[in-house]
Amino acid sequence: MHDLKHCCCAGLLILVIGVSQTANAQWQQRPDWAEIFAAAGVDGTIAVLDQRGGVDLHLTHNPERAERRYTPASTFKLPHALFALDAGVVRDEFQVFAWDGEKRFLEAWNRDQDLRSSMRNSVVWVYQGFARTIGVQRERNYLERIDYGNADPAGGVDRFWLDGALKISALEQISFLTRLYRNELPFKIEHQRLVKDIMLNAAGSDWILRAKTGWASQEPNIGWWVGWVEWPDGPVFFALNIDMPNGSADVPKRKQIVHRILHSMDAMPE
Repeated sequence: MHDLKHCCCAGLLILVIGVSQTANAQWQQRPDWAEIFAAAGVDGTIAVLDQRGGVDLHLTHNPERAERRYTPASTFKLPHALFALDAGVVRDEFQVFAWDGEKRFLEAWNRDQDLRSSMRNSVVWVYQGFARTIGVQRERNYLERIDYGNADPAGGVDRFWLDGALKISALEQISFLTRLYRNELPFKIEHQRLVKDIMLNAAGSDWILRAKTGWASQEPNIGWWVGWVEWPDGPVFFALNIDMPNGSADVPKRKQIVHRILHSMDAMPE
């Protein structure tokens, strides 16, 4: 019991230190990145933590907005998958979740899913099922355990991350991502490794991109792209959110902006 208490306290200490280090870091503004947002015709922010070479470099555009909380939308699938695995709602990456037959606007959603396909295609109904099984109180407990944004699951058990009360900032996204990258979240290491595996977006001979999009289709529409690029000398984390007044027409701009910014600092190939 003593060992268990010691382990829990140590894990909590790592969590608190990780959050406070991100919040208290000196974020350096990059004025040149404003041109990239202007060229895309959108307002937004990005936070980048470059840890290549063993040195932490905190970079941002629009630092005031980077501290402002927004609806996480489907970026919440990253911690939500961890909640579902921990709660036993998901057994492993091979478990099949049967389609209910309801036709939805994305064809990729209209079929049976597993954890990997539901992350890749951002299948909302799968995660709504997880939430209903987990329940509001356990969702709140998980959110508080990982200090995720305002940790508020009000607004409907299967809606709180889509258009409910849950909010998170770009800087808080970076904090979550760094802890996930290092397996420092209060979940089994094999579960954290599995979520990172299903985050895979692209890879080259010496780099790997793991990331997740999000689109909060409320007023105003908010678009997210969060994740990191793994390099031999260290990771480069990023969290972007933008206003999307044109809805789906602005969706591609999330990745376009991040790619241009990371490429400008040699953190992403063309």
